[in-house]
Amino acid sequence: MNLPVKKLRENAVLPTRATVGSAGLDLYACLEQPLTLLPGQLYQVPTGIAVALPEGTVGLLCGRSGLGVKHGITLSNSVGVIDSDYRGELAAGLCNVGDKAYILQPGERFAQLLVVPILLPEPVAAKELPQTQRGEGGFGSTGQAG
Repeated sequence: MNLPVKKLRENAVLPTRATVGSAGLDLYACLEQPLTLLPGQLYQVPTGIAVALPEGTVGLLCGRSGLGVKHGITLSNSVGVIDSDYRGELAAGLCNVGDKAYILQPGERFAQLLVVPILLPEPVAAKELPQTQRGEGGFGSTGQAG
């Protein structure tokens, strides 16, 4: 399966997989100069690319675990959702939840794109829902694994 990718800027880098088993495609910061990410601040980082996701899929933008664990750099909305009919530039909202500034370099891998199959059920009103063992038990209702 191919993923059509259009470079919107000259310095954009096409997404890559770090290994053959990598689920996500690494996305690269399309910046003209380094960007200092200050603690507690929010940033929108462009990729310089647009993609044509296959019909029946969704693109999920996720953070890179190394940036999150080592430097506190994460996505500001946890996971970004890219609809299959969107053709604009991919960008990710980042935040620095660490206690030190981090300098994001032009061309640095900063997020990843997962392309995932999606179901599109049609919501319908229901007077009752099918019963389950859990029922209406909410947060913590199933106990802690021992």
